[in-house]
Amino acid sequence: MPVASLNTAWFALIGLLWAGYFVLEGFDFGVGMLVPVIARSDLERRLCINTIGPTWDGNEVWLLVAGGATFAAFPTWYATMFSAFYLPLFLVLVGLIVRGVSFEFRGKDRAPAWRATWDRALFWGSLVPALLWGVAFTDLVAGIDVGPGPRYLGGLLGLLHPVALLGGLVSPVGALVGGLVTGLAISFVGGYVGSDLQPLTALALLLLVLMARPQGLFGGAAARRV
Repeated sequence: MPVASLNTAWFALIGLLWAGYFVLEGFDFGVGMLVPVIARSDLERRLCINTIGPTWDGNEVWLLVAGGATFAAFPTWYATMFSAFYLPLFLVLVGLIVRGVSFEFRGKDRAPAWRATWDRALFWGSLVPALLWGVAFTDLVAGIDVGPGPRYLGGLLGLLHPVALLGGLVSPVGALVGGLVTGLAISFVGGYVGSDLQPLTALALLLLVLMARPQGLFGGAAARRV
């Protein structure tokens, strides 16, 4: 296979892996941010967490494989990107660790204060990665200053320009919408399929809707005006 074709194939595979991670993990982030907001009792919070309990750790595999594929296929890109976003990625890692610990430790004690503490940890452990992923990938699309080596020439403030901050704000909003919409879809299919297949069935249902009406359920008029 020609080098150009191989590069294209790897780039498409890496894009698919990152897209899979953001779609699946975005639902988890959205639910994590919604737990303290929409759940009014401990039972409701437990039910919200149960929607992502069986899948949240599996969705992290998409991130690991995407990072590994980037390192294997494009080591220079990997080195430049991870050195430029060293501090944001470190904070993402801290957020993911805090979120994972909150799942495991929340049920260790029935005290309301104990569970409220881990609910807040779940909220911040979901919000911070969603925010920082939005900033990082907006920076990649907008472009960063790269010099010989190649190495990143700017500092932390160079990553926090207005466009990147806007992307960072949009990312948690997308996760919230994903959590709400996917949660509604899971509730809809809950009476028809088993609990193990509910997330996958809900995702398939949403994909079918998007393929049939990519402009949304109520966006026909807006689509015709473009």
